[in-house]
Amino acid sequence: MRYWLFKSEPDTWSWDDQVAKGDAGEEWDGVRNYQARNFMREMAVGDRGFFYHSQTDKAVVGIVEVIAEAHPDSTSDDPRWDCVDVKAVAPFPRPVTLDEIKADPELAEMVLVKNPRLSVQPVSAAEWRRVCEMGEADPES
Repeated sequence: MRYWLFKSEPDTWSWDDQVAKGDAGEEWDGVRNYQARNFMREMAVGDRGFFYHSQTDKAVVGIVEVIAEAHPDSTSDDPRWDCVDVKAVAPFPRPVTLDEIKADPELAEMVLVKNPRLSVQPVSAAEWRRVCEMGEADPES
């Protein structure tokens, strides 16, 4: 299993919106960055990801699971753009802010710290465990 981080502006697509989709999940659509798209092409069903509210909250607020591998993004007629489908797994009991992540020396190399604008990004297993610990979430969720 690999780990990822998915960023979304909460006024566009929030954790609550994701939860409302239930087990059917939803496409992680609208990504128009080649690097983020390529990361989605690497994902496998069962991979886990952090759901990150960008812009306002700037915090990890939940855990999602990839439920469909990369396929054409239904919001684009351009065949270059793919997306995966994700479903909500569990909320973070305590959201973990970007400031907290940046302040933790164990997370200094995290992509979120080094390249905070990238909307879909990999997370190492050690980073996954540490952020879950900070948010009082079960890393096995």
